[in-house]
Parts: sequence; structure tokens; C-alpha cells
Amino acid sequence: MIAQRLPHEIRKIQRAGRIVAETLEIIKIKVKPGITPKELEELAEAHIQKRGGKPAFKGYQNFPASICVSVNEGVVHGIPGHRKLEQGDIVSIDVGVKYEGYYGDAAITLPVGEVTNGALRLIDVTKQALDAGVWECRVGNRLSDISHAIEIVARDAGLSVVKDFVGHGIGQLLHEEPQIPNYGPANRGPLLKEGMIFALEPMVNAGGPEIEILPDHWSVVTKDRSLSAHFEHTVAVTLQGPKILTAL
Repeated sequence: MIAQRLPHEIRKIQRAGRIVAETLEIIKIKVKPGITPKELEELAEAHIQKRGGKPAFKGYQNFPASICVSVNEGVVHGIPGHRKLEQGDIVSIDVGVKYEGYYGDAAITLPVGEVTNGALRLIDVTKQALDAGVWECRVGNRLSDISHAIEIVARDAGLSVVKDFVGHGIGQLLHEEPQIPNYGPANRGPLLKEGMIFALEPMVNAGGPEIEILPDHWSVVTKDRSLSAHFEHTVAVTLQGPKILTAL
């Protein structure tokens, strides 16, 4: 069953989403060679708490950090550590916030200083894949239209989408129905209706789609150690079209 949120609920999710967006903007400014993921986490947690929110990930299924920071071959769920970011790295930042009983969730991938053209292209294509998925969040479309649009962008660029992790519904829980794969045929699954809220999150690899989980039981990396990028927005299906709830 996919929840259809009332307007006042969507506004609450949007308020949580704004804190997410503010946090990501702070991180964007701070990402440069020499900073550590742990320092980024501390900045994020301080801002979330200042705004009256709670980090959604901290303690979720025993996750030990307030945000996820995944570097280079890191796909998702990276635990922030003390190793300094270096010139040429790319870093994916995933932020979730609970505010007044509702959740917002978004992610970005950033270059650290000057990076290769291939890395920039991977970041750009992954962002385009998210944009394509958001565009399909329209009343009357099918759920798999989102998945298909994301996959086509990555595939046409010669890149691979991760199949082991998916987007999801979001609202009063961080993860709600439905699951939203980043691949598949169009015109399948439930019809999209006004008030449905989705967290879309394509994860795109420069190499193959296979992943593995590191011994910390959280950090996901590409199996071939190729670069990976991750973008995410929380999006509402409205009669006026898609509405991004994790934007400033």
C-alpha cells in the first residue's frame, strides 16, 4: 500500500527536506582537499540539531553516524572516518532528517578539487538520471516509468546502475512502500496518484553494476573498484507535476 499524503503532511515533509537541503549546501562549501568525512558529519549534525531536527540515520538499524559519506568507489552507506579527502576524489553525501515526525532524504556527489573528465561525466550523468526520474513522478504514470527513465540515462551514457539498492517511499518512516528500482521496463506497477512521496536515488557506476559490502557491514563499494556517484531527492506527486521537497 502506497501512502497518499495530505497537503499538511507534504508541508511537514518539505520542512524536513529544507533542513536536508541546507545541510547539503553547508557541506558543498566545505568539501575540499584536507577535510575529513568525520568533520563533514560533525558540521551536518550541528546544523540539523540547530534547526530542531534529528539526524535520521544515526542509530537506524544501528548505523553509527549522522550522515553517509562514500568516497570514490564507495556507493552508499559509507561511515564517516578520519581519512582526509584528497585532490581528485569524488565524495557522495547522503543526509536524512526527521522533523516534527516526518522525514526528508537527499544525496549529492561532489568533486574534491580538480577531478578527471570521466569523474565529472559520471557525476553529471547520475544527476541527469535523477532529474529524469523526478520528471516521471506524475499523476497517471506507472511506478516503473521512474525506474526506466533513470536506467535509460545511465545506459545511454555507457554507465551501470546499481541494482542491489533502490529508492523508496518516505513520510512518517524513513523507508516506506514502495521500493523503486533504478532499472526496468516502463509502464509497469502501480499508478502514481496525488500525494505519493518518493525518495528517488540513482546510484551509477563507471564500471560494472556489481557491489560488495565491506567488513564494517555498512559501507558499500563497487566490486571492480570503479568510481560511483549517488544523487537523491524526496519528491511529491502533485496535480501540478513533480514537486521536489528537498530543495531550498
